[in-house]
Amino acid sequence: MASYADWDLLQSLHAVLEAGSLSAAAKRRRLTQPTLGRHIDQLERQLGAPLFLRSPRGIQPTDLALSLKPHLDDMAAASGAAMRDASGAADGVGGVVRVTASEIIGTEVLPPILASFRRKHPQIDVELVTSNKLEDLSRRDADIAVRMGRPTQNNLVARKIADLGIGFYAAPHYLDQVTAPRSFDELTEHPIIGFDTQGPAVVDTLDIGRPITRELFALRTDNDAAQLAALKAGFGIAACQHQIARRHGLVRVLPDLFQFHLELWVAMHENLRGSRRMRLMFDHLAEELGRFAQGG
Repeated sequence: MASYADWDLLQSLHAVLEAGSLSAAAKRRRLTQPTLGRHIDQLERQLGAPLFLRSPRGIQPTDLALSLKPHLDDMAAASGAAMRDASGAADGVGGVVRVTASEIIGTEVLPPILASFRRKHPQIDVELVTSNKLEDLSRRDADIAVRMGRPTQNNLVARKIADLGIGFYAAPHYLDQVTAPRSFDELTEHPIIGFDTQGPAVVDTLDIGRPITRELFALRTDNDAAQLAALKAGFGIAACQHQIARRHGLVRVLPDLFQFHLELWVAMHENLRGSRRMRLMFDHLAEELGRFAQGG
């Protein structure tokens, strides 16, 4: 499978595996659904085996398709990195930088930081990936990562920015209607906002006098931005970064009983140090995130 056409077919297969349906994959690839379907049919003929099981309920990938996905992920990451590298000379300023950050950092903290970067360097385009999944910098899923924890991958240039404090908060209009809790027992009498299926790793290190499981929460969602939105709306009480809570006028709850910290880091692969636009973004993020942290 070395031809250009075959790479085109593999891109279509990867799109279907990522999107979960032919129609969604076609939109992602900017193809018509019949064209994408022909790509899959042609690839199945080349491989001599089915890639998907078709039923009235949709399509299910076969073991063969699933076995190919890690390789397709690597190829897609390499292709994306190559396109970004080709967008500007290694020693030039123009081009693309792909930044990844958690949902809450990506939506609440980075927008003004990236806006100020763009004003300084209008010739650099930015791709922002907001996900709590740790993107693989060694595979170039992203160029630069803002992470809430020490990076563990090898061959990274990483800089610790700060320790960010996190505590319980509530909206003022919520506390106007209730008596603020003074203990963990009283806290559980309030609606608490928290995770659904993907509890953060730090949960296992926290002590509120009882196990922290999904059953503790009156509103459960794995989307951090949705948790913050519910908190601001007055649904109940939730954990929140101090800087973000103060920005939105939230009120601290149980300040003497509950607090923990997460490390804030900026990292990129060491091979990118020779790219001026990568260094510009890395240094800008480190400086501006440091200012953000000082606000806490």
